Amino acid sequence: MRVIGLMSGTSYDAIDAAAADLRLDGDSLVLRPLGMVGETYDAEVREALAAALPPAATTLAEVCRLDTLIGQAFAAAALRADRELCGGRAELVASHGQTVYHWTDGGQVRGTLQIGQPAWIAEATGLPVVADLRPRDIAAGGQGAPLVSLFDLLWLRGRPGTPVALNLGGIANLTAPDGTAFDTGPAGALVDAAVHHFTGRAYDTDGALAARGRVHEPLLRRLLDEPYYALPAPKTTGKELFHRDYLPAALAGLADPAVLAAPATAADPAAPADTGTLALQDVIATLTRLTARTVADAVRSVRATEVIASGGGTRNPVLMAMLAEELPGVALHTSDALGLPSAAKEAYAFAVLGFLTLHGLAGTDPRSTGARHPSVLGSVTPGRDGPPRVPRGLKQPVRLVIG
Repeated sequence: MRVIGLMSGTSYDAIDAAAADLRLDGDSLVLRPLGMVGETYDAEVREALAAALPPAATTLAEVCRLDTLIGQAFAAAALRADRELCGGRAELVASHGQTVYHWTDGGQVRGTLQIGQPAWIAEATGLPVVADLRPRDIAAGGQGAPLVSLFDLLWLRGRPGTPVALNLGGIANLTAPDGTAFDTGPAGALVDAAVHHFTGRAYDTDGALAARGRVHEPLLRRLLDEPYYALPAPKTTGKELFHRDYLPAALAGLADPAVLAAPATAADPAAPADTGTLALQDVIATLTRLTARTVADAVRSVRATEVIASGGGTRNPVLMAMLAEELPGVALHTSDALGLPSAAKEAYAFAVLGFLTLHGLAGTDPRSTGARHPSVLGSVTPGRDGPPRVPRGLKQPVRLVIG
């Protein structure tokens, strides 16, 4: 089956659309990558989304508007992927949607909301769409994340030692072979927020600002006191915690909060901004070290011997170098080395989850999410020809083969 996976993460910078040929072969799920295309959100949509996310207030009218606009953007990405990657022969779309809220209370996830109405995708492509993948696991007592954990467990099965899969997006998450999986904390979320505020850029391109800065140890120690890091797995987090106002609170007494509250005015976006007693490049270097330290602490907690990283953070050489420093003796490489492009891995993972759902197979492992049982995930929006007919009663795969 030819499946398109759609993904937009917590950085909400673009929609990734990856296409794959998927088939069951005995107890293996075989994935043949067909490539990925990326579609950036229109500036208007991105700005409206940023303005609606926590800690900002919003309205149901705005949520409705964004649900439509993001659904239309996902539909455009799916159409392009079908045309350019599948030759117009895609059979299914699996859409993660755009997470706008993940409701946690005392370590328990109570609900989650991903918008991007799948009816727009089905109408534009004529294909069935699997969407709304997280709530079923939450209803079964799970965290609803990280949903890529089952993909990782199948993919890593049989590798020597203790390999972990690491995704470095807005939030970082990892999966270990024993099923342990959790969000480690921010990957790019806080760095992106600081860079955008002071320079207007979306992120620290190639880690250029971090490379020019020095880690400020008092700020790092304060950031590491965040209670989330001490919570046991399974656990999940997001921009409900690590949002744009998180850093000003952490900088209180170390830099002038009034400077952080002011809009960026630097004529040269590359020029470091003055954050009071700290230069911007030092703040960015410290936030980058925070990601490396918290990820490394998580990797050590599962006694990993190998880290296979993916996501946008792998394109930041300063972050990757800091992570290597924090993990001496642990092999560190990207998923590209295993045949899976690091930029597309999550989109491929959701293509797999959609395939499993359509075949009545579970898309979760309770060891990873804390749920009471495995679940078939999501809901299906029929395509032009109605609900697809697929074989039932198939065996759950135990490994993923890239080929």
